[in-house]
Amino acid sequence: MLRLTRPFFIIITLIILFSSQSYAQKAPAFTLEGDKGKISLSNYKNQVVYIDFWASWCKPCRKSFTFMNEMQDRYGKKGFKIIAINLDNEREAANDFLKKHPAKFSIAYDKDGKTPGLYKLKVMPTSYLIDRRGNLLNIHKGFKENQTNELENLIIQALNKK
Repeated sequence: MLRLTRPFFIIITLIILFSSQSYAQKAPAFTLEGDKGKISLSNYKNQVVYIDFWASWCKPCRKSFTFMNEMQDRYGKKGFKIIAINLDNEREAANDFLKKHPAKFSIAYDKDGKTPGLYKLKVMPTSYLIDRRGNLLNIHKGFKENQTNELENLIIQALNKK
């Protein structure tokens, strides 16, 4: 007959506790050139950050800029910040895009394409929602207008968490 001892129960309890805990994944840090100087993710502590990778040739990116402008207007004063990271090789292409689709949020430039590797980018555009502690909450690939309510709800939830 198997005899279970107190230490055995303690070890089993600890295994169950630690295996059921989810450990948040930190958003990879970066520092990039922006229109108004350097943009570092570390400067956005205690804020909800929406990082969006885009390029001038990306058709869905045009529509995502309208959405991001609305979200920045609506939630910016509540601690919500958007960083849109441009991946064009030529800054002129990005500038032409921004003339047609102005941004009310921070634009960063990564012509060397190092940041997409940190974020394991596969699709354009892709957005990453980061909580006030720097944890990745959501990754959203592509952009479709019928998904904006879902994205906005995720933003609201993140803003409501303290």
